[in-house]
Amino acid sequence: MFKKSKQENLPEVSTASLPDIVFMLLFFFMTVTVMKSDVLMVENTLPNASEVKKMQHKDRIIYIHIGKPSEQYRKLRGEESLIQINDKFAYPEEVGDFVLMKLAEMPQSIRAFTTVSLKVDKNANMGLVADVKLELRKVNALKINYTTYEGDAFKNQK
Repeated sequence: MFKKSKQENLPEVSTASLPDIVFMLLFFFMTVTVMKSDVLMVENTLPNASEVKKMQHKDRIIYIHIGKPSEQYRKLRGEESLIQINDKFAYPEEVGDFVLMKLAEMPQSIRAFTTVSLKVDKNANMGLVADVKLELRKVNALKINYTTYEGDAFKNQK
């Protein structure tokens, strides 16, 4: 009466939904992944600072790099500090137009909260930084941030 049958076959696992799952994962990672857009063409050894605050909204930041050209660009551009915006070198006079162009690309609601972040090499020419700040004042980009590493500020001295 309670006899077990000798053949107990397990049903096969259905793989019909596997391609759907793979494509859902693929689309998820394609939409979430952020590609690095800028190639760093200048040396950018940031200084240390003791009072550091982390920026919260990365979409409201416009980055400007200032420093000596990287090794591969020194033969063409020399040893003096340069400004890099996006993937090209720029003169101080071009900074204002760049900031206005970036602001025009942003939604109207966050333009007033936009910060210009200067990533200045600790060995960069400060006269060039002053020229950039002057151009930013001309286009009314008055919220400026200096990007640094957290640490002892006395390590910046040579």
